[in-house]
Amino acid sequence: MARDSRTTHLTEAVLGQRMTTRPEDRAGVSSEDLSGKTAVVTGSTSGIGRELALALGRLGAEVVLHGRHPERGQSVLEDLEAAGATGWFVRADLATRDGVAALADGVLELTDTVDVLCNNAGVFRRRGELTPDGVEYTFAVNHLAPFALTARLVPALRDAEDPRVVTTTSGAHTGGSIDFQGLRSGAAEGGWTAYSQSKLANVLFTRELDRRFPDVCATCFHPGFVPGSGFMRDLPRPLHWLGQAMGRIPLVGTTSAAGAATGVYLAASPDVECGRYYARCAPKDPAPAARDEETARKLWAVSRDLAGVTDPDAV
Repeated sequence: MARDSRTTHLTEAVLGQRMTTRPEDRAGVSSEDLSGKTAVVTGSTSGIGRELALALGRLGAEVVLHGRHPERGQSVLEDLEAAGATGWFVRADLATRDGVAALADGVLELTDTVDVLCNNAGVFRRRGELTPDGVEYTFAVNHLAPFALTARLVPALRDAEDPRVVTTTSGAHTGGSIDFQGLRSGAAEGGWTAYSQSKLANVLFTRELDRRFPDVCATCFHPGFVPGSGFMRDLPRPLHWLGQAMGRIPLVGTTSAAGAATGVYLAASPDVECGRYYARCAPKDPAPAARDEETARKLWAVSRDLAGVTDPDAV
């Protein structure tokens, strides 16, 4: 009986820590002061993005929230204000060029300088689907949107003292490869193949962005397996149910707050190594495919074309 009681208390302690520890505490940056800085966080109305936005607000940053649902944006905005932070919400659908442009325009109406851009919004589509622009949906949202948004905000980033671009990727990039022929033909495969490709593109984009713009610190990170994230909703039903079950088991999976910790570290820590892929607040070597410089350069050129980026002074 005593043993069962100790086990129960241990389980409750572990669950309590996972549920209450803030990302900035986990990342060891709770003493950093981001006052006077502006952070933009895409996909910030739920999950990892919400935790990123709230953490950066608590550290003193003014935060531009983004999402597709105004009511959810208002809820996070109220949480920000309750924490003593200042924020705004911009609605945009990042599946289209016009949606990305609308978000960039909305940001630039609010601020002339962007200190931190967190490219966090992402999707997983079970089946292949094309956007209205004729691009595979997962690739468009997960890679082209961050690419194009960063391009439009580069001038505002370069006006900052210590500009940073933090992109949420995934360990799934290790199973990815870039199908350039499929990208140009508008192939719509969907599923894990498309998702892994988009996450590999995130890492390649980060490394190439850092090479081309050394005055902008570009990093990306793997948040871990997060059963509570919006990503889980898009998985096939058996995997969705399995993920929900695993999320209830102590030490299996992680919370959205824990998943956001590395992103907060990359946005706030003075010890960040630019151009790197991170996991658990530490730099890691990504898959060999993500370190291929020729592929990175080719992806950059193709992305400019697909995203409709025409300004040579951007990217």
